[in-house]
Amino acid sequence: MHMGLTLKIATYNVNGVNGRLPVLLRWLEYAEPDIVCLQELKAPQDKFPEAALLDAGYRSIWHGQKSWNGVAILSRVGEIHETRRGLPGDPDDTQSRYIEAAVNGVLIAGLYLPNGNPRPGPKFDFKLAWFARLEQHLATLISLDAPVICMGDFNVMPTELDVYAPERWRDDALFSPEVRQAYARLLDQGWCDALRERHPDEVVYTFWKYLRHAFERNAGLRIDHVLLNPLATAMLRDAQVDTGVRGWEKTSDHAPVWIELSDA
Repeated sequence: MHMGLTLKIATYNVNGVNGRLPVLLRWLEYAEPDIVCLQELKAPQDKFPEAALLDAGYRSIWHGQKSWNGVAILSRVGEIHETRRGLPGDPDDTQSRYIEAAVNGVLIAGLYLPNGNPRPGPKFDFKLAWFARLEQHLATLISLDAPVICMGDFNVMPTELDVYAPERWRDDALFSPEVRQAYARLLDQGWCDALRERHPDEVVYTFWKYLRHAFERNAGLRIDHVLLNPLATAMLRDAQVDTGVRGWEKTSDHAPVWIELSDA
Protein backbone atom coordinates (compact mmCIF):
# COMPACT_ATOMS: atom_id res chain seq x y z
CA MET A 1 0.00 0.00 0.00
CA HIS A 2 1.14 3.51 -0.77
CA MET A 3 1.57 6.00 2.04
CA GLY A 4 -1.61 7.73 3.09
CA LEU A 5 -3.79 5.31 1.14
CA THR A 6 -7.15 4.10 2.41
CA LEU A 7 -8.64 0.93 0.95
CA LYS A 8 -12.14 -0.45 1.34
CA ILE A 9 -12.06 -4.22 0.86
CA ALA A 10 -15.20 -6.37 0.84
CA THR A 11 -16.41 -9.94 0.58
CA TYR A 12 -19.83 -10.95 -0.72
CA ASN A 13 -21.41 -14.35 -1.32
CA VAL A 14 -23.64 -13.33 -4.24
CA ASN A 15 -25.48 -16.68 -4.49
CA GLY A 16 -25.43 -16.64 -8.31
CA VAL A 17 -23.48 -13.86 -10.03
CA ASN A 18 -25.61 -13.71 -13.18
CA GLY A 19 -29.03 -14.10 -11.58
CA ARG A 20 -28.18 -11.42 -9.03
CA LEU A 21 -26.07 -9.16 -11.24
CA PRO A 22 -28.45 -6.17 -10.79
CA VAL A 23 -28.11 -6.50 -7.00
CA LEU A 24 -24.32 -6.79 -7.23
CA LEU A 25 -24.02 -3.74 -9.49
CA ARG A 26 -26.38 -1.75 -7.26
CA TRP A 27 -24.28 -2.62 -4.21
CA LEU A 28 -20.98 -1.77 -5.95
CA GLU A 29 -22.35 1.66 -6.86
CA TYR A 30 -23.73 2.18 -3.35
CA ALA A 31 -20.78 0.88 -1.30
CA GLU A 32 -17.90 1.81 -3.63
CA PRO A 33 -15.51 -0.91 -2.43
CA ASP A 34 -12.00 -0.82 -3.90
CA ILE A 35 -11.40 -4.59 -3.87
CA VAL A 36 -14.07 -7.31 -3.62
CA CYS A 37 -14.03 -11.08 -3.17
CA LEU A 38 -17.14 -12.86 -4.49
CA GLN A 39 -18.29 -16.40 -3.70
CA GLU A 40 -20.90 -18.78 -5.10
CA LEU A 41 -20.71 -17.47 -8.64
CA LYS A 42 -22.59 -20.59 -9.82
CA ALA A 43 -21.34 -19.83 -13.33
CA PRO A 44 -18.99 -21.67 -15.67
CA GLN A 45 -15.74 -19.93 -16.58
CA ASP A 46 -17.08 -18.53 -19.87
CA LYS A 47 -20.28 -17.09 -18.37
CA PHE A 48 -18.80 -14.66 -15.86
CA PRO A 49 -20.15 -11.10 -16.40
CA GLU A 50 -16.73 -9.54 -16.98
CA ALA A 51 -17.97 -6.82 -19.36
CA ALA A 52 -20.76 -5.60 -17.06
CA LEU A 53 -18.32 -5.31 -14.17
CA LEU A 54 -15.79 -3.50 -16.35
CA ASP A 55 -18.51 -1.02 -17.29
CA ALA A 56 -19.01 -0.47 -13.55
CA GLY A 57 -15.29 0.25 -13.16
CA TYR A 58 -14.05 -3.13 -11.90
CA ARG A 59 -11.46 -5.44 -13.37
CA SER A 60 -11.91 -9.07 -12.40
CA ILE A 61 -10.38 -12.51 -12.23
CA TRP A 62 -12.51 -15.54 -11.52
CA HIS A 63 -12.43 -19.28 -11.03
CA GLY A 64 -15.76 -20.58 -12.31
CA GLN A 65 -17.56 -23.91 -12.21
CA LYS A 66 -20.81 -25.03 -13.76
CA SER A 67 -23.84 -24.73 -11.39
CA TRP A 68 -21.85 -24.63 -8.13
CA ASN A 69 -19.18 -22.81 -6.15
CA GLY A 70 -17.00 -20.26 -7.94
CA VAL A 71 -14.90 -17.38 -6.57
CA ALA A 72 -13.74 -14.05 -7.98
CA ILE A 73 -11.69 -10.97 -7.12
CA LEU A 74 -12.67 -7.51 -8.38
CA SER A 75 -10.59 -4.32 -8.28
CA ARG A 76 -11.14 -0.68 -9.16
CA VAL A 77 -7.68 0.30 -7.85
CA GLY A 78 -5.35 -1.25 -10.38
CA GLU A 79 -4.30 -4.55 -11.82
CA ILE A 80 -5.01 -7.92 -10.25
CA HIS A 81 -1.90 -10.09 -10.23
CA GLU A 82 -3.13 -13.62 -9.70
CA THR A 83 -0.87 -15.72 -7.47
CA ARG A 84 -2.88 -18.92 -7.17
CA ARG A 85 -6.21 -20.60 -7.89
CA GLY A 86 -7.13 -23.64 -5.85
CA LEU A 87 -5.55 -24.64 -2.55
CA PRO A 88 -2.42 -26.80 -2.64
CA GLY A 89 -2.44 -30.28 -1.13
CA ASP A 90 -5.07 -32.22 -3.08
CA PRO A 91 -4.64 -32.69 -6.85
CA ASP A 92 -8.07 -34.39 -7.01
CA ASP A 93 -9.92 -31.32 -5.67
CA THR A 94 -11.64 -29.82 -8.72
CA GLN A 95 -14.02 -27.51 -6.84
CA SER A 96 -13.64 -23.77 -7.51
CA ARG A 97 -13.24 -22.49 -3.95
CA TYR A 98 -10.01 -20.50 -3.63
CA ILE A 99 -8.41 -17.60 -5.53
CA GLU A 100 -5.50 -15.38 -4.53
CA ALA A 101 -3.98 -12.23 -5.99
CA ALA A 102 -1.86 -9.19 -5.27
CA VAL A 103 -3.73 -5.90 -5.73
CA ASN A 104 -2.28 -2.49 -4.95
CA GLY A 105 0.33 -3.84 -2.52
CA VAL A 106 -2.12 -6.08 -0.65
CA LEU A 107 -2.37 -9.87 -0.96
CA ILE A 108 -6.02 -10.95 -1.21
CA ALA A 109 -7.14 -14.54 -0.63
CA GLY A 110 -10.79 -15.20 -1.46
CA LEU A 111 -12.42 -18.45 -0.40
CA TYR A 112 -15.64 -20.39 -0.27
CA LEU A 113 -15.24 -23.12 2.32
CA PRO A 114 -17.26 -26.33 1.90
CA ASN A 115 -20.59 -26.51 3.75
CA GLY A 116 -19.92 -30.01 5.07
CA ASN A 117 -23.49 -31.22 5.64
CA PRO A 118 -24.68 -33.84 6.24
CA ARG A 119 -22.49 -34.58 9.23
CA PRO A 120 -21.11 -37.17 9.66
CA GLY A 121 -20.33 -38.23 6.12
CA PRO A 122 -17.98 -37.73 3.15
CA LYS A 123 -18.96 -34.06 2.72
CA PHE A 124 -18.04 -33.33 6.31
CA ASP A 125 -14.74 -35.19 5.91
CA PHE A 126 -14.01 -33.13 2.80
CA LYS A 127 -14.71 -29.91 4.73
CA LEU A 128 -12.26 -30.82 7.50
CA ALA A 129 -9.61 -31.85 4.97
CA TRP A 130 -10.11 -28.59 3.05
CA PHE A 131 -9.83 -26.60 6.29
CA ALA A 132 -6.57 -28.40 7.11
CA ARG A 133 -5.17 -27.49 3.69
CA LEU A 134 -6.24 -23.87 4.24
CA GLU A 135 -4.49 -23.84 7.62
CA GLN A 136 -1.26 -25.13 6.05
CA HIS A 137 -1.39 -22.59 3.23
CA LEU A 138 -2.24 -19.60 5.44
CA ALA A 139 0.73 -20.47 7.63
CA THR A 140 2.91 -19.59 4.61
CA LEU A 141 1.17 -16.21 4.11
CA ILE A 142 0.80 -14.76 7.60
CA SER A 143 4.35 -13.43 7.93
CA LEU A 144 4.67 -11.94 4.46
CA ASP A 145 6.07 -8.42 4.37
CA ALA A 146 2.75 -7.06 3.11
CA PRO A 147 -0.83 -6.78 4.34
CA VAL A 148 -2.58 -10.12 3.75
CA ILE A 149 -6.36 -10.46 3.85
CA CYS A 150 -8.10 -13.84 3.73
CA MET A 151 -11.82 -13.39 3.31
CA GLY A 152 -14.98 -15.11 2.18
CA ASP A 153 -17.72 -17.50 3.19
CA PHE A 154 -16.08 -19.79 5.75
CA ASN A 155 -19.29 -21.73 6.55
CA VAL A 156 -18.45 -21.68 10.25
CA MET A 157 -19.95 -19.86 13.22
CA PRO A 158 -16.89 -19.48 15.47
CA THR A 159 -18.76 -18.96 18.77
CA GLU A 160 -22.26 -18.99 20.24
CA LEU A 161 -22.39 -15.22 19.78
CA ASP A 162 -22.28 -15.85 16.03
CA VAL A 163 -25.48 -17.87 15.76
CA TYR A 164 -29.12 -17.24 16.52
CA ALA A 165 -30.49 -20.07 18.70
CA PRO A 166 -27.20 -22.02 18.96
CA GLU A 167 -28.96 -25.05 20.48
CA ARG A 168 -30.63 -25.71 17.10
CA TRP A 169 -27.28 -25.93 15.33
CA ARG A 170 -25.50 -28.42 17.59
CA ASP A 171 -25.43 -31.19 14.95
CA ASP A 172 -24.77 -28.95 11.97
CA ALA A 173 -21.46 -29.02 10.07
CA LEU A 174 -21.23 -25.21 10.34
CA PHE A 175 -21.22 -25.30 14.14
CA SER A 176 -19.51 -28.59 14.93
CA PRO A 177 -16.69 -28.58 17.50
CA GLU A 178 -14.16 -29.80 14.89
CA VAL A 179 -14.96 -26.96 12.51
CA ARG A 180 -14.94 -24.31 15.23
CA GLN A 181 -11.60 -25.67 16.44
CA ALA A 182 -10.22 -25.45 12.90
CA TYR A 183 -11.24 -21.77 12.76
CA ALA A 184 -9.72 -21.16 16.20
CA ARG A 185 -6.43 -22.64 14.95
CA LEU A 186 -6.29 -19.94 12.26
CA LEU A 187 -6.62 -17.28 14.98
CA ASP A 188 -3.90 -19.12 16.93
CA GLN A 189 -1.63 -18.70 13.89
CA GLY A 190 -2.00 -14.95 14.43
CA TRP A 191 -4.84 -14.05 12.08
CA CYS A 192 -7.21 -11.35 13.33
CA ASP A 193 -10.99 -11.71 12.87
CA ALA A 194 -11.69 -8.14 11.71
CA LEU A 195 -15.41 -8.01 12.53
CA ARG A 196 -14.81 -9.34 16.05
CA GLU A 197 -11.86 -6.99 16.51
CA ARG A 198 -14.19 -4.03 15.90
CA HIS A 199 -17.32 -5.51 17.50
CA PRO A 200 -16.06 -7.74 20.32
CA ASP A 201 -19.35 -8.37 22.13
CA GLU A 202 -21.95 -7.41 19.55
CA VAL A 203 -24.38 -9.70 17.79
CA VAL A 204 -23.26 -9.39 14.15
CA TYR A 205 -24.70 -11.62 11.43
CA THR A 206 -23.83 -11.95 7.73
CA PHE A 207 -26.36 -14.59 6.58
CA TRP A 208 -30.10 -15.08 7.01
CA LYS A 209 -32.07 -17.95 5.47
CA TYR A 210 -34.90 -17.12 3.07
CA LEU A 211 -37.34 -19.10 5.25
CA ARG A 212 -39.69 -17.96 8.02
CA HIS A 213 -38.84 -14.24 7.83
CA ALA A 214 -35.38 -14.96 9.23
CA PHE A 215 -34.03 -11.57 8.15
CA GLU A 216 -36.95 -9.62 9.61
CA ARG A 217 -36.50 -11.50 12.92
CA ASN A 218 -32.70 -11.14 12.72
CA ALA A 219 -32.40 -14.91 13.06
CA GLY A 220 -28.99 -15.01 11.44
CA LEU A 221 -25.50 -16.46 11.38
CA ARG A 222 -22.04 -14.96 11.09
CA ILE A 223 -20.29 -17.17 8.54
CA ASP A 224 -18.59 -14.60 6.28
CA HIS A 225 -15.26 -13.59 7.79
CA VAL A 226 -12.30 -11.31 7.11
CA LEU A 227 -8.97 -12.48 8.54
CA LEU A 228 -5.97 -10.14 8.65
CA ASN A 229 -2.29 -10.83 9.12
CA PRO A 230 -0.50 -8.61 11.69
CA LEU A 231 0.55 -6.00 9.10
CA ALA A 232 -3.05 -5.63 7.89
CA THR A 233 -4.39 -5.65 11.46
CA ALA A 234 -2.22 -2.63 12.28
CA MET A 235 -3.97 -0.75 9.43
CA LEU A 236 -7.54 -1.75 10.33
CA ARG A 237 -9.77 1.31 10.75
CA ASP A 238 -13.25 -0.19 10.42
CA ALA A 239 -15.16 -3.44 9.77
CA GLN A 240 -18.89 -3.56 9.05
CA VAL A 241 -21.69 -5.58 7.48
CA ASP A 242 -23.90 -3.94 4.83
CA THR A 243 -26.93 -5.54 6.48
CA GLY A 244 -29.48 -3.49 4.54
CA VAL A 245 -28.48 -5.16 1.26
CA ARG A 246 -30.00 -8.40 2.57
CA GLY A 247 -33.40 -6.64 2.53
CA TRP A 248 -33.20 -5.69 -1.16
CA GLU A 249 -35.41 -7.37 -3.72
CA LYS A 250 -34.07 -10.60 -5.31
CA THR A 251 -31.01 -10.36 -3.06
CA SER A 252 -28.54 -12.98 -1.86
CA ASP A 253 -29.11 -14.67 1.51
CA HIS A 254 -25.73 -13.21 2.55
CA ALA A 255 -24.89 -9.56 3.19
CA PRO A 256 -21.58 -8.00 2.12
CA VAL A 257 -18.86 -7.57 4.76
CA TRP A 258 -16.22 -4.86 4.39
CA ILE A 259 -13.16 -3.49 6.10
CA GLU A 260 -11.27 -0.26 5.77
CA LEU A 261 -7.48 -0.25 5.89
CA SER A 262 -5.31 2.84 6.10
CA ASP A 263 -1.57 3.26 6.51
CA ALA A 264 -1.96 6.94 7.41
